[in-house]
Amino acid sequence: MDKPLAIKLQPTSLNDVIGQRHLIGEDKVLTNLVKNKHIFSFILYGPPGIGKTSIAMGIINDLDEHYRILNATINNKKDIEVVIEEGKMYDGIILVMDEIHRLNKDKQDILLPQIESGNIILIGLTTENPYHSINPAIRSRCQIFELKPLEHDDIITGIKKACKSKYLDGIKIDKDGIEAIATLSGNDLRSAYNLLEVVYYTYPNKKITKDMVKNISNKPVFFSDKNGDGHYDVMSGLQKSIRGSDVDASLHYLARLLVEGDLETIGRRLSVIAYEDIGLANPSIGVHLDAAINAAIRVGLPEAVIPFGEIVVEMALSPKSCTTYDAINEAIHDIESGDVGKLPDHIKTNSTDYKYPFDYPGNYVIQQYLPDKIKNKKYYHPSSFGYEKNIKEIYDKIEKIKNNS
Repeated sequence: MDKPLAIKLQPTSLNDVIGQRHLIGEDKVLTNLVKNKHIFSFILYGPPGIGKTSIAMGIINDLDEHYRILNATINNKKDIEVVIEEGKMYDGIILVMDEIHRLNKDKQDILLPQIESGNIILIGLTTENPYHSINPAIRSRCQIFELKPLEHDDIITGIKKACKSKYLDGIKIDKDGIEAIATLSGNDLRSAYNLLEVVYYTYPNKKITKDMVKNISNKPVFFSDKNGDGHYDVMSGLQKSIRGSDVDASLHYLARLLVEGDLETIGRRLSVIAYEDIGLANPSIGVHLDAAINAAIRVGLPEAVIPFGEIVVEMALSPKSCTTYDAINEAIHDIESGDVGKLPDHIKTNSTDYKYPFDYPGNYVIQQYLPDKIKNKKYYHPSSFGYEKNIKEIYDKIEKIKNNS
């Protein structure tokens, strides 16, 4: 059986990769690594069909190194152990790990020392954000490169290149036909190749028009409009619209995402918004959102639009607060940026000097909890919006007691 066109057209060199001009080209990081014949472990992430595998294979071919390709979902520990032994034989090997976000702990435990020693150079591929989906132990040993959604012109370039290849001998396709394929495939070059191949083998005379393309497919497989708005841009638009309390814009961008049909991704993004942008101004939104996500996934499309539509309206019109988001990020920044000091002795395990708040009137007693170096640090600054104004009253009361002590 013949291989798909997308496989046949896979670049054999980094120079043949379409798009990703922030990483590939003169004085760009990946091009320079190949030029200098030096490679290290890294992770490529971004939406499907934008060149993750192509970049990995282009680098491997340009460097002419020994390599193996595994999938974190399909391949088991024994497969990884075989690669490890090959690495020892060849004094190092490149392992391309597809769907690396699916790598379980057992497989990670095998890989980590091999990456540390340099026996394996890992190239991880994922559609998920590695900062959220990949174990920190793996992530800390890899450079992370985000791939950008391909632009409409990139897809056009890919289609034209495919039409000139030996694999589509005799094809004749007009400008409108190319435009139709590019639009229907969104920013997914693999999808564009697949649709082009189906059209090519559907019509014996090989003369392709816009109408022929639309007879086969008339719905975008990955939403993108004529302005080339990508998947991640649409998610950003959804979050910024909810944050800005624009209910109509929020519903618009939700609708774009619902057309794609990825309910789990919508649920994840809405969960981020609920805690980052609404927070303590309306803490019940998290419970409402969980119920909406469960209902949407349970009923599936098309009915899933109902619970998601309802919760997005509630989120857009909810009072907003990012105080806890700012507070925890500032606390993390302090920890990562230097020595913050040791815990006070009286709150360490089994200390006899600790004052138990419930032994005091009002269940509160003044004592120092932060380390000496940052004992007066204030991370949380409550707002007066929504439910958080109640929390602010308690916060202000405690601060007043501290200041008067």
